[in-house]
Amino acid sequence: MEVRDSAGNLLADGDAVTLIKDLKVKGADQTLKRGTVIRSIRLTGDPQEIDCRHEGIKGLVLRAEFVRKA
Repeated sequence: MEVRDSAGNLLADGDAVTLIKDLKVKGADQTLKRGTVIRSIRLTGDPQEIDCRHEGIKGLVLRAEFVRKA
């Protein structure tokens, strides 16, 4: 299974990604701002989703179309 970011780069477990737009987080009163770097991503079984952690938010799942490989 291949997971690609918004620019078409191939993503792998442990990569760092940057958000390309502001995202509201459901279940948390936070907004992740554009340019935020997320480190150590994990790929899921879905080619459009990546699992990651950010300060205070566990179990964060992002869509690959909103990130770019750092």
